[in-house]
Amino acid sequence: MKPIAPGTVIFHRYRGYGVIVTVNLLTGWISARFGSEIRTLDLNLSSDEIQHADGEPILFRHAPPDRMPHARLMAMLRELHKAGYQRLYLYSWPKPSGMHWRWHLFCGRHDWLERPRREGWYGSGADYNFNPILGWGDNPGASASELASALAQFDPQGFAQALGEDEEHTLWFANICEALLPDYAFSLAWDVNGAGGHAAKAARMPGSLPVIPVRSGVPEYSGPPLPWPPGWARLWHGANSPYHQTILSR
Repeated sequence: MKPIAPGTVIFHRYRGYGVIVTVNLLTGWISARFGSEIRTLDLNLSSDEIQHADGEPILFRHAPPDRMPHARLMAMLRELHKAGYQRLYLYSWPKPSGMHWRWHLFCGRHDWLERPRREGWYGSGADYNFNPILGWGDNPGASASELASALAQFDPQGFAQALGEDEEHTLWFANICEALLPDYAFSLAWDVNGAGGHAAKAARMPGSLPVIPVRSGVPEYSGPPLPWPPGWARLWHGANSPYHQTILSR
């Protein structure tokens, strides 16, 4: 399938030839100009029967895409852990609204606070909402194995640092994936109302891992409480949730 981006020449059976001005691959809506430099027309890629300039139909999936990539990243990490890349970690903090979220992959040293940053290994809603790919040469429908391959090719030096064992974290992560995928993702953030510093936030730390749906139309998570990752609660003095809660059985 040909790429869709601003500047792409398209054909519409009622408007003729036009040029895409903006595109939102999360929703499937585009804006295009047809013979006017001032006025644009909003079109839906799923229902308006738009074609490329050479007549090839533009087919856009009708199922709503993920509003955040965290479940895709979780599936990718689970596959890489199975392949021996257990020193690869996901720090994510999406908000329940789905509008404000972040993700950060890191590898090597397992340190939640002093996480090494590598270009392309972190992202936010500001980028993904208008182009739901992760920036490694992947595509919106890429499978877990395809994402893993894309990441390895994008940054082989960084990827090599993930090779190694971390059995405790790998077991925790596998059980979290088993409980949540494909419709939910975890968050390592929680809301704190009112004033207060580190101690106040620790005191309000939830007793279990926050869980958020990754697409619209999915009901709120109603499964069993999930434990925080190994070593997490030790970062928060006064936290009410020890990290060594009983890990869910497979």
